[in-house]
Amino acid sequence: MLQQEDTVLAVGMSEAARRLGISPRTVATLASRRQLPSRKVGRRRIIPVSALEVFVRGGHTNIRAPKENRAGRSSASEE
Repeated sequence: MLQQEDTVLAVGMSEAARRLGISPRTVATLASRRQLPSRKVGRRRIIPVSALEVFVRGGHTNIRAPKENRAGRSSASEE
């Protein structure tokens, strides 16, 4: 028989924090930095359970666009 956790695709910030063993504020920071994928649904932010597993295994990456310098060019284009 399947456990309830096996059928849950995404969890809220508090549950994600509980599962990771960190504070909800840290989860929110990781999500805002795009180091932990999340999605806004109504007033809630949810995180896919699969993303929590990838994060724990060390497969997380920062998916932000490169920062722009003062001239408006991305820092990745400078060498």
